[in-house]
Amino acid sequence: MSDTLKLTPLNDAHVALGAKMVPFAGYSMPVQYPTGIKAEHAAVRETAGLFDVSHMGEFIVRGPEALGLIQRISVNDASIIEVGQAQYSAMCLETGCVIDDLIIYRFPDRFMLVVNASNLAKDWAWVSKHANDFEVEITDVSDQTALLALQGPCAREILRPLASLNVDEVKYYRFAEGEVAGVPAVISGTGYTGEDGFELYIPAEKAEELWTTLLDVGGGLGLVPAGLGSRDSLRLEVGYALYGNDLDEEHTTLESGLGWVTKLGKEHFVGQEALLSQKKEGVTRRLVGLRLTGKGFPRPGYEVIANGEVVGKVTSGTVSPTLGYGVALAYVPVDLSKVGTELQVNLRGRHVDTVVQRPPFYTEGSIKR
Repeated sequence: MSDTLKLTPLNDAHVALGAKMVPFAGYSMPVQYPTGIKAEHAAVRETAGLFDVSHMGEFIVRGPEALGLIQRISVNDASIIEVGQAQYSAMCLETGCVIDDLIIYRFPDRFMLVVNASNLAKDWAWVSKHANDFEVEITDVSDQTALLALQGPCAREILRPLASLNVDEVKYYRFAEGEVAGVPAVISGTGYTGEDGFELYIPAEKAEELWTTLLDVGGGLGLVPAGLGSRDSLRLEVGYALYGNDLDEEHTTLESGLGWVTKLGKEHFVGQEALLSQKKEGVTRRLVGLRLTGKGFPRPGYEVIANGEVVGKVTSGTVSPTLGYGVALAYVPVDLSKVGTELQVNLRGRHVDTVVQRPPFYTEGSIKR
């Protein structure tokens, strides 16, 4: 493992559990534990899994013009976020292409922006640049913050006796401040798995203490530690995009399936003019879901074929552990993006039949919306 990789506050705990550690977004992260990716995936779908996502970045925005700054850099309308609510959004270049996707939290006296670890330095520079136009104070609290994701149908049952507040009142994309097993926490009804659960923002120095407590308390209900491998297969089964694979600076929000969070009618935001123009002219390509009807494992970079011609590439793909067939995301020409369109994926020279399907592929998740 490279000495230049950063370590999360839970690194020692992962090593003690026998996790396979891999480089990810500049961090040493657990990709799986000895039980394996399929078992971790199944636990999240059936009982619960506990993820270390402390590599994510957190920026605090305060000041009288905090909302103004966020409205400038975010494609969604942050003015409608209530205190105690979170909102999914994206930041764009002037071209309308995606710098990063993020979650915005509104507190009584501040906002918190949660960004992807791989983009942390880029995002901080972007937010800082635009902050110069507003009366705000921004702080990068990423290194002081640990983030645990407790996900699965049993997540509420596990957290309920440990929390200082009624976790059943923390609904989907809502959050509250309290304590979990005596540890100060922002308890957020968010996640990346398609299952009910929570993301817990806590002081970094308390991470190992709470991690151990959750595993001890939840073990009887089937809670297991889960790594990046199952996190990826879980998010792909429900069609959640991953920055660097499905979202990037080469595709706009309208092409990337983020039109639903792009509020073109709000006040000026970076990328608005380009997106308005593209909306008027129509997109020429679109990110779609693909369900393999033949056998095979669709991997990122594999060619998508129509009538013998290459029309796109897989951006994310796996064989769904829950469903038992291959699922993928890919950019294809808009005239081939209609649900039910039959295509093929080139799996190392073997053209496997596939059909365009609107995600989520897995629809039986336990999210309490």
